[in-house]
Amino acid sequence: MGLSYVVTGGGRGIGRAIVERMVGRGHAVVVVERDVGGLGWGLNGVRFVAGDAGVEEVAEEAADCAQRLGDLSGWVNNAAVFRDASLDRSGAGEVLDLIDANLRPVLVGSGAAVRRFLAAGSGGSIVNISSHQAVRAVPGALPYSTAKAAIEGLTRALAVEYGPRGIRVNAVAPGSVATERYVEYLGSLDPAEAAAVEEQMAVLHPMGRVATGDEVAAAVEFLLSGDAGFVNGATVPVDGGRSVLALDPEAR
Repeated sequence: MGLSYVVTGGGRGIGRAIVERMVGRGHAVVVVERDVGGLGWGLNGVRFVAGDAGVEEVAEEAADCAQRLGDLSGWVNNAAVFRDASLDRSGAGEVLDLIDANLRPVLVGSGAAVRRFLAAGSGGSIVNISSHQAVRAVPGALPYSTAKAAIEGLTRALAVEYGPRGIRVNAVAPGSVATERYVEYLGSLDPAEAAAVEEQMAVLHPMGRVATGDEVAAAVEFLLSGDAGFVNGATVPVDGGRSVLALDPEAR
């Protein structure tokens, strides 16, 4: 048998790009998605597990499936919830619920992966999908920014905890990415508004554009691979320089 991987939230966007890249390298991939019936696509070497990535039983089912397909080598925690709530309008309870919705799948997935890696005795790699918002918060995205900051802290803690046992844990932090969601958003605007958004994105990213999903997937593939064998506890920005750009306040 070859190698197998689990990708949560792998049915769309960055997750799908990761799945397609890994399958293209000849690996088996198990995708965890809430609604697999609505995906409308599939590839040889891909298996789908329907359910919430933050539920222990779902994660264990995905791990079982991956181990039937090959030697479980890596786990990508990509599932996320893009919804905001503010403290003044929504209250702490709703904000905490949304933080939990983004953080819990990473904890649950990492736990399932760690247990399988330890039982196999062969080590493995976990990659968590963070965001540029973990270090540079965006107004109107309080729960998401907070959860992503926690995910980066968790990444470091897991790397220290399990590195001595052959398990590497890293994160990738994208900026804006041309996912289906991004394209749909532009399509909902009139042409002038869409052009203005794209112009703003070009200003925010020193590369002058947003990323493709495959560019993010390439970084994930590297961190999963043996080529990153001594990379542990790192968060790799894949944002075209957005996180290090300091716009001149006077220029605004």
